[in-house]
Amino acid sequence: MKKLLKILAWTTGLFLLLALLIITRVDWRDYRESAYYQDTMASLEALDFESEHSDDFWIAGWAKANHTPEEPTPLVGYKPRGKYEFVQDSSHVRALVLGNGSQRIAFLGYELLLVHPHLADQIREAVKAKDLPIDLLYFTATHTHSGMGGYMPGLAGRLVFGGLDQAIMDDLKVKTLAALEAALASQDTVKLSYNRIKGADFVENRFIPDGPIDPYLRQLKLEKTTGETGVFVSFSAHSTCLSSKFMGLSGDYPHYLMQQLEEESDFALFASGTVGSHRPVRDGNDVLATQQYAHRLDSLIKVNVEIEKQISGNNFSFQKVPISLRSPHIRISENWRLRPWIFEWLFGSMNAHFDVVRLGDLLLISSSGELSGVFYEQWEAIAQSQGLELMITTFNGNYIGYITPDEFYNYRFHEVREMNWFGPYNGAYFDELIKAMILKASN
Repeated sequence: MKKLLKILAWTTGLFLLLALLIITRVDWRDYRESAYYQDTMASLEALDFESEHSDDFWIAGWAKANHTPEEPTPLVGYKPRGKYEFVQDSSHVRALVLGNGSQRIAFLGYELLLVHPHLADQIREAVKAKDLPIDLLYFTATHTHSGMGGYMPGLAGRLVFGGLDQAIMDDLKVKTLAALEAALASQDTVKLSYNRIKGADFVENRFIPDGPIDPYLRQLKLEKTTGETGVFVSFSAHSTCLSSKFMGLSGDYPHYLMQQLEEESDFALFASGTVGSHRPVRDGNDVLATQQYAHRLDSLIKVNVEIEKQISGNNFSFQKVPISLRSPHIRISENWRLRPWIFEWLFGSMNAHFDVVRLGDLLLISSSGELSGVFYEQWEAIAQSQGLELMITTFNGNYIGYITPDEFYNYRFHEVREMNWFGPYNGAYFDELIKAMILKASN
């Protein structure tokens, strides 16, 4: 009996020690009292969004390159489901280079679930080694849930996201450089314009039936002196038209929308907007229904424009804004979480940031967090009160999970429980940061 009690005591002690090592309470302290908040606000206050050059013209070029793997890779999105069985759509990287003759930025759009930090770092190093004349790389992704894997290191990358395949990485670098070099070679003087198109019937709040949404497609349109045209477009509906059981490689609805747009324009680049808590309203989840969804969006763009204006002003400024965060965690209940070291063991460290670009009276912001479109109406109203239009995109070369309104934090939703990695209060924190960046960039 004593031996049994001793075994039970040792077992209980080991269990409690293990629990102490891997589990801790959720940190409910007010974010405004934290060092990370003070650091980020100080960095933001020190930023200078003044344009250093007064050139009164814009120069742009664009190109795309096919990076479809020669052999099947794991599909990334929804859940692990093995390698794709066929190629429904070829995957491309699209490059849009835009500047004023003195400085230039490059928008890079990938038909991937997201742009992992490892991929972004590899691309930055390759661009630097090639000595391409680009001052900022602005990463975006379509967020397709039927895209290729092979570009995510770490344990979680291997278990869930297709792991790291160096051949895939090398091909992505080669094709990205090819697209950038072709875009630079095609540069010409352009006129810029901005459109906002209402698409409320195509997206819904997946938290709350009939809840608030960001209903708009937004477009930056470019026209060269040769008459060639390009389009940079964003929308808030998740790229989840295709079924989670679909086993083909596909770019989901953004791929077909870009195809439709390129029937009239020479180039199109789709970037996911504020897709957090937003899903598409579609009639089915097969390829035909997905193509029809994209076709209807394309038709909407032609007939339902609410705002259409030429970009005015010659302000051209851009900044990479670092964001400090609280320690990461994965919640296992309302008040308990796995310790930060487990998160970092699974996912690695996160270096979140915003990319902020001002083109005349258009302000573009790209986020590392998967922002919810519920916030957008207030952000846009602030921007417009400062004489600016606003385009917000996501998947900017880092990924820190979902950023949703704090009132949802204790709901049993995947987005706010397992995938809200830096809460609580991250909704209020990012809301405050974006409002501050809008005001700072408008001065």
